Amino acid sequence: MSPWLAVALLGLAYSLGGAEASQKDHKYAEKEAVVLWVNKVGPYNNPTETYNYFSLPYCRRYPDKKPEHAWGGLGEVLEGNELINSHYDIKFRVPVWGMQPICSMALTEAKAQQFHDAIVGQYWYELFMDDLPIWAFVGETIKDKDGNDMAYIYTHKHFDISFNRDRIIHVNLTANHPVLVKPGVNLTFTYAVQWTPTTTPFARRFERYLDYSFFEHKIHWFSIFNSFMMVLFLTGLVAIILMRTLRKDYARYARITEDDMEALERDLAEESGWKMVHGDVFRPPRNLVLLAACVGTGAQLALLALGVVALTIAGSFFEERGTILTAFIVCYALTSCVGGYVSGSFYAANDGRAWIRAMLLTAGLFPGLCFGIAFVLNTIAICYKSLAAVPFGYIMAVILLWSFISFPLCLIGTVIGRNWNSTPNWPCRVKRIPSPVPDRKWYLRPAIITAAGGLLPFGSIFIEMYFIFTSFWNYKVYYVYGFMLLVVCILLIVTACVTIVGTYFLLNAENYHWQWTSFGMAGSTALYVFLYSIHYFVFKTKMTGFFQTCFYFGYTSMLCLGLGLVCGAVGHLAAAAFVRTIYRNVKCD
Repeated sequence: MSPWLAVALLGLAYSLGGAEASQKDHKYAEKEAVVLWVNKVGPYNNPTETYNYFSLPYCRRYPDKKPEHAWGGLGEVLEGNELINSHYDIKFRVPVWGMQPICSMALTEAKAQQFHDAIVGQYWYELFMDDLPIWAFVGETIKDKDGNDMAYIYTHKHFDISFNRDRIIHVNLTANHPVLVKPGVNLTFTYAVQWTPTTTPFARRFERYLDYSFFEHKIHWFSIFNSFMMVLFLTGLVAIILMRTLRKDYARYARITEDDMEALERDLAEESGWKMVHGDVFRPPRNLVLLAACVGTGAQLALLALGVVALTIAGSFFEERGTILTAFIVCYALTSCVGGYVSGSFYAANDGRAWIRAMLLTAGLFPGLCFGIAFVLNTIAICYKSLAAVPFGYIMAVILLWSFISFPLCLIGTVIGRNWNSTPNWPCRVKRIPSPVPDRKWYLRPAIITAAGGLLPFGSIFIEMYFIFTSFWNYKVYYVYGFMLLVVCILLIVTACVTIVGTYFLLNAENYHWQWTSFGMAGSTALYVFLYSIHYFVFKTKMTGFFQTCFYFGYTSMLCLGLGLVCGAVGHLAAAAFVRTIYRNVKCD
């Protein structure tokens, strides 16, 4: 094994590991030390604008000690977490009464200004105890007699910890004892710990973080029912096209034997619609390399989305920091063979010659675009000294994961795909000279069909997008992955049906450029999601500042890019199957 491969595999193993606390069994003996980790601070209205806990001038319990970090997995770091041991003296089932001092400090003018700005900006902080998150605000503002905002910092933390036998179940934090922030004030930070027995089992300790009234609202169930009815309508429409509209043509062509080819050609000359383009419908599309890469990557992402959602349902990944993101990255690398196979098959079937270019673009299209966006965001985060900045070592881990796992698997999949589909096998022979495309009404033009194609798929996921955006940007834990799996399946079915109908209308207009149109028709769903994200940003959030705006639209762009590739690939594959089906039953050669 080469050294580089060893490094890559070690990076993969390391990325799968969690924080130190995650490796324990969460069991404590009486009087055993319980570590309280401080994580991050930031403005409440800007969820991704987070900083190291000690970026605020809090004093430390042991200032001479080197900070003890709990470095987590790859996903945890990418989510902007940096756990540092607070060194609070907390022991299992041992109460700390009164106001046990942590440390003291005198506020200089600079430190007072930092705390004042943080409190006015509604800064909150996050702590962890036994993998349970704890939140509180830095302080509060109170208006004086003249109406000015006076900043008060909370100097006391009261921990109310519930336990069941030898395990911690719940941790509640009450921050109080406000002190006016001004230069020259001496601050003494204190804490207290109270232990309370509970009968809640360990397996249900995370349920208190789940907002059942929000995610299981009637509107959520109604949206699923509405989307299901949309599926029934569209599948019925496709069935009508396949069984009624095309049945007469199939019946007539089936009666024609090889001796009646002249009669067939005469009938075709008098006809109009999809039958007239049988000699051009399987002509290779323009920009074949790019389309092959898009279809292959989209098919891989579709399988990846279904797989990660299924894994999350089976394993409750949402309960652990960064686990879903880590699973997504690792599973993307492992499913690269699927993207390579679909891309290579499609490219070979269309008589493509530059298969290496197609493979390279397939392997690098989605990771390259995401890396470009992430590079810009990471640069911004570094300038702001935010925890959202990813350390160089973790960037290298992702690059090695792509280089030694994703890229080789994509190459293998491409080779298999092109060898199995190296010879085009179309139902109709392609003419040497392309036929002219007649001018049709405006609503039958590819641009209009493309723009309209994403409306119904977006309508099927509109409500779910609200829940996803709210959970990601408003501090709610998304846990209804069963809903998400059902919505993803509905989206894929609706996308396939809409693309089939749109392709039929396009071919009836004697326009045989259906390949890119079908991909764009389905992929335009992502455009409507992005437009909705703008509406959500303006009317549903209170985000402010250049940093948060860049991260919001940067993350949303990655989401829409992946969604566009998924929907585009599913739509194109459905349209390709439809076109093959209708022309297979027509004797046109």
